[in-house]
Amino acid sequence: MGGGQLGRMFVHAAQAMGYATAVLDADPMSPAGLVSHHHLQAAYTDTAALAELARVADAVTTEFENVPAEALRLLAASRPVAPAAEAVAICQDRAAEKAHFARAGVPCAAHAVIDSEAALAAVDGALLPGILKTATLGYDGKGQARVADRAELAAAWQKLGRARCVLEQLLPLHRELSVIVARGADGQAVSFPVQQNLHRDGILAVTQVPAPDVPEALADEAARCAKAIAESMAYVGVLCVEFFVVQGAGGALRLVANEMAPRPHNSGHYTIDACDLSQFDLQVRCMAGLPLVAPRLHSAAVMLNLLGDLWFTGAADLPRTPPWGDVLALPGAHLHLYGKAEARPGRKMGHLSFTGATAEDARAMALRACTLLGLPGF
Repeated sequence: MGGGQLGRMFVHAAQAMGYATAVLDADPMSPAGLVSHHHLQAAYTDTAALAELARVADAVTTEFENVPAEALRLLAASRPVAPAAEAVAICQDRAAEKAHFARAGVPCAAHAVIDSEAALAAVDGALLPGILKTATLGYDGKGQARVADRAELAAAWQKLGRARCVLEQLLPLHRELSVIVARGADGQAVSFPVQQNLHRDGILAVTQVPAPDVPEALADEAARCAKAIAESMAYVGVLCVEFFVVQGAGGALRLVANEMAPRPHNSGHYTIDACDLSQFDLQVRCMAGLPLVAPRLHSAAVMLNLLGDLWFTGAADLPRTPPWGDVLALPGAHLHLYGKAEARPGRKMGHLSFTGATAEDARAMALRACTLLGLPGF
């Protein structure tokens, strides 16, 4: 379900293991649909297309968290579906997501749900300054606003269409991390090394592995929390949990769960080149009921997200191809473009991973690539 770049990389992993694949996505030029054996060009709610998907597929997964949960429930009546509709529904709603973190015993930011004028008026002043986020359909920095006081909060809620929102207390962030977990139907769970992330304008820009500024005890705690979150909703498939590292009084560091994605994640793309099993390999194994072996990081890695802005760095308004030849001359460079027909500012067009014998080697080459591409350093 879903034809974006995550689906494309899943399709490649499945085909490498000999499986045929089917993609349901309305876009005739969807990246995953273009490389799949079957492409059902229909809406996620098209009952005839869902019936056809159930006919040609032995199992169903998703690459996009906003696939309607009801469509997954309909498919689950006749085929194994992972992740289940109930888990996807939790990830689709920020309020439900935070409630689930609490049930799993994992701390998250202090917050309040705003769904009425009364709820707006009742907001605890201790939550300000904060970040107001729509409860559903927000991603990559969309559907959210930073607010300093009650007046800005009221104005932001109006601007967001008075939609159901979550106000999160603004935290003194020290680092951003993510953990990718794969969990099978038998309850077996494995995880990748903790990843350190850098976001710009709400969109992931850089991932570094091993996480360079994270104590081992904190990394172990992040992995434990991610597995607890998956376990507590009987999750099957690949799950990414994003964490904030918050610096408290006296410099002590603590973890706060931010959000989760019921699918492989942008921050895990480096696993294709730096691990013996990628996040997509493990997604295939989850779907096929195959053993989940703990993945091994064989190379340090840095991943750079490539947005469509790179195609518009010249004086002219027309897009131009970035200097891939110069970039690929750098040791350890691995370029992945997603097959999207048109570059647009802000659109995810691909990613660039650098692997090295040491973290310093990978970082040095990634920084040289940033210079060549006109990207800021990190």
